[in-house]
Amino acid sequence: MKQFFKFMFASVAGFALAMLVVFFLLMGFVASLAALTQPQEVVIEPKSVLHLRLNQTIVDRGVDMPFQGMNFMGAEIASTVGLNDILENIRKAEKDPNIEGIFLELSIIMAGWGTVAEIREALSDFSESGKFIVAYGESKSQKAYYLASVADSIFINPLGSLDFRGLNTELTFFKGLFDRLGIEVQLVKYGDFKSAAEPLTQTSMSSENRMQITAYMQSLWQSVLNAISQDRGIEVAELNRIADAFLSRSPELALENGLIDGIKHRDEVMELLSRKLEKEDANKIELVNLSDYSRVAAPRVGARSRNRIAVVYGSGSIMPGQGSDQQIGSDRIAAAIREARIDTAVKAIVFRVNSPGGSALASEVIHREVYLAAKVKPVVVSMGDVAGSGGYYIAAPANLIVANAATLTGSIGVFGIIPNMQGFFNEELGVTFDNVKTNTHADLMSIHRPLSQQERWLLEQEIGRIYNAFIAHVAAGRNITVQQADQLGQGRIYSGIEAKELGLVDELGGLNHAIARAAEKAGITEYRVVELPERKDFFTQLTESLIGVRQRIIRQSIGDAYKYYQQINNIKEFSGIQARMPWQITVE
Repeated sequence: MKQFFKFMFASVAGFALAMLVVFFLLMGFVASLAALTQPQEVVIEPKSVLHLRLNQTIVDRGVDMPFQGMNFMGAEIASTVGLNDILENIRKAEKDPNIEGIFLELSIIMAGWGTVAEIREALSDFSESGKFIVAYGESKSQKAYYLASVADSIFINPLGSLDFRGLNTELTFFKGLFDRLGIEVQLVKYGDFKSAAEPLTQTSMSSENRMQITAYMQSLWQSVLNAISQDRGIEVAELNRIADAFLSRSPELALENGLIDGIKHRDEVMELLSRKLEKEDANKIELVNLSDYSRVAAPRVGARSRNRIAVVYGSGSIMPGQGSDQQIGSDRIAAAIREARIDTAVKAIVFRVNSPGGSALASEVIHREVYLAAKVKPVVVSMGDVAGSGGYYIAAPANLIVANAATLTGSIGVFGIIPNMQGFFNEELGVTFDNVKTNTHADLMSIHRPLSQQERWLLEQEIGRIYNAFIAHVAAGRNITVQQADQLGQGRIYSGIEAKELGLVDELGGLNHAIARAAEKAGITEYRVVELPERKDFFTQLTESLIGVRQRIIRQSIGDAYKYYQQINNIKEFSGIQARMPWQITVE
């Protein structure tokens, strides 16, 4: 027996030592690989072309990680590209004498309409420099065509297609499912148009929700048509006729109706580019992708100036704590704004908000820091695809609010959800509950029974208190009365254009415009842009990317049904009182 334990402990010790060695070897390998893959400067040859495919998910702020898109121990690391990087590189290419033009090779763009509009605006500025833009795609989604329409020439593969049929949004309702399961969703809300919880409590849209979504979509579609009309020289009425009859369904019809300039294979487009570049061999065209061009040295405007403009990025749902790059954690974002406020070298702050809202309490924490910062230096909010409810709450104290025409904003309202799962537990599972309490409301918020009339009244009072605080913040920030803020509120959503007309937004534009306006307000012409919060270290980013593997496996496994899984999974974020946008409004 003694020998047995001796050999057993020796084996365990050997195994542990081996695992320790393997761990350190693995960490050394990863660190060495990271060092080897550090960005090295790229030299651009004369008569080069910037090649934009935009086939990755576009987020507001790119991550600085060399392993994007790689498989690591069988797990694919998430691949994204930052809007900030796209805009910066288009601006850099505009002034680069070695870049003759841009080749847009687009099919599907994984970004919201507001993000696409900002890229389109940057390409429009690039085009004004006199350099060419040529677009090609085997097929094009509506967003891809909207972006490509800024190009000098658009070509599609002979067997390709162009999707141009107008906008559609479809909401999913779960009330029937909850009824079958014996779950009652008890909703308390403030705002006639506050429809965030409708998918849980109804089987179809309310008249108020249908009205506001229709108004938003019509405003968005009109802005898309206006942009295409201006660049393609086709009247808006004619574009609507083309969409209604789906006259883009084949390349021939798209060409006949002026949506594109030619039907070509990719090699034929490359031949066209070679003639533009006065090159004899199309195979020798220098196409520079976005990743490589990001490593091209560029003159740094204001490099010697001590002046800084801090761009604080807030993306995703708002929640207490640290959050992540795709979640607005109140502690992390509040600290970033505070850091920019205290730093005397920072002359202005641009707060980039791309959020449907979330926790009302977390929104209040961030709102306070924005308010304090706006008292001592210019604070300009740049709204992304969506900045509503809690997203508007944290934007309200800014000195200037800039939104895109396609931005989904407003939704100034509050709600709370308490599920009554008594029927599910009792009837479906045969589980019952009993309790002992010392005071009347000790079991308030219990999910094992329905709310009493008094409990519902208490919750309505709390929801009303928070809504009143919300509209008071809006009134103070927009310099209007509380009554006016209430009229603009009630949970109603608006497009960026509508919000500007109503005074909830000051100007239309993207992130670049917001930075320029911040510099003007600070009275500076030379400055450097610094981004906050500080990026997480390499290993933290690697770990967070690998955590997302489960979601990608689920997405690949269930395909289009993933959106339903995601919606149900998001219910767990509905803890506490919420200032959140209507549920998953996706316009295609």
